[in-house]
Amino acid sequence: MKISVCLATYNGEKYITEQLKSILTQLGEDDEIIISDDNSSDKTIEIINGFNDKRIKILQNKDKGITKNFENALKNASGDYLFLSDQDDVWLPQKVFYSLKGLEYYDLVVTNCKVTDENLNIINQSYFDLNNSRSGFLKNFYRSSYLGCCLAFKKEMLTDILPIPRNLYLYHDWWIGYLADIKYKVKFIDVPCLLYRRHDFNMSTTAKGSKRNLLFKVRDRFQLLYLGSLRLLKIL
Repeated sequence: MKISVCLATYNGEKYITEQLKSILTQLGEDDEIIISDDNSSDKTIEIINGFNDKRIKILQNKDKGITKNFENALKNASGDYLFLSDQDDVWLPQKVFYSLKGLEYYDLVVTNCKVTDENLNIINQSYFDLNNSRSGFLKNFYRSSYLGCCLAFKKEMLTDILPIPRNLYLYHDWWIGYLADIKYKVKFIDVPCLLYRRHDFNMSTTAKGSKRNLLFKVRDRFQLLYLGSLRLLKIL
């Protein structure tokens, strides 16, 4: 069974080497890393090309933005199991092992992670504890537990995930999490499998909306409910 790691980049030269090294050591010869780059102006692409690894495939994202960047990677992935990855984290050695074990019985798994500062000093030992992460529609409709960099899922889910609605206010991991909660079997794995790096330039889904007022938050969630329902009914 083939693994596709879908990784979105944008001006990630500072951390991309460390991240790719942590991923490649866990992949087999037939697995792949699909990198969608959102027109980086630094040395990100040069650094990636320097790995000279046939498992790495680089694509240019034509539609700017984080969600479309990830969508570009997802639609070009050929694996049976898809892992989402940010450019600035570090995978712990057991990430693929625990994810694949979970995917033997579930359609999507969410692995725990340790929250760190930019130098990988641990701030919190468990993102799950920090965010009260768990499955369940009502909980995740209010505050999503589906942190993108911790997700892995079966390729069959792409029939519902893609295309991601162009006008979606929330990020891709909210979209994937909503569909998973409604239709698929989900497992939260409490083992930390990633160092989740926090720094000034994070392309993080957790930041979006954190300072937005209540009206926008309500609008965003009911749009998600509406668009997600249309997708599951095969109308959208």
